[in-house]
Amino acid sequence: MERSQIEMENMANQYDRSQLIQLIKSHALQFGNFTLASGKQASFYLDCRKLTLHPLGANQVGAGMLALLDGSMPNAIGGMAIGADPITAATITLAGQRGLDLLGFIVRKEAKQHGAGRQVEGPIQSGMSAVVVEDVVTSGGSALKAVDAARQFGLQIDRILAIVDRLEGGREAIEAAGLQLDTLVTVSDLGI
Repeated sequence: MERSQIEMENMANQYDRSQLIQLIKSHALQFGNFTLASGKQASFYLDCRKLTLHPLGANQVGAGMLALLDGSMPNAIGGMAIGADPITAATITLAGQRGLDLLGFIVRKEAKQHGAGRQVEGPIQSGMSAVVVEDVVTSGGSALKAVDAARQFGLQIDRILAIVDRLEGGREAIEAAGLQLDTLVTVSDLGI
């Protein structure tokens, strides 16, 4: 018996951790010599843009982020451009399809020099609760910069969500800053 189109769509929008791990291994994980954003040298690289810009990957990441938020839905979700942008888009799209009122925001690396001159963009307002999203946490520095900018805008943030924790000190740095880190997977889950 064939599944209906609606059943197939609902399955695609449900978080499946094992499918996410396979997608990361197939699309995002590379081995070689790499310099990470943190400046560290590494023998593997996780290019999560290849995951979050893939249709199945985007669905799994968005569904995973909503699963992490289950029971504690903030007003908004966002993070540092460009890595967090597709995570934010996937998550708010699925939220909208589920009838959840979750807004997105983008943190620029620097404030624009034209227009409103903002560093934080989106349909958000000061005082809203928010979480910052990140693709890969290594040192935690990028996510903490996004938190600082979002807090300067006036967002209330106590949590960071990420796809992958490289287990290289980022969690400790984030927790030392008084924030909670929740991730979909760690490098251990990827067999590294």
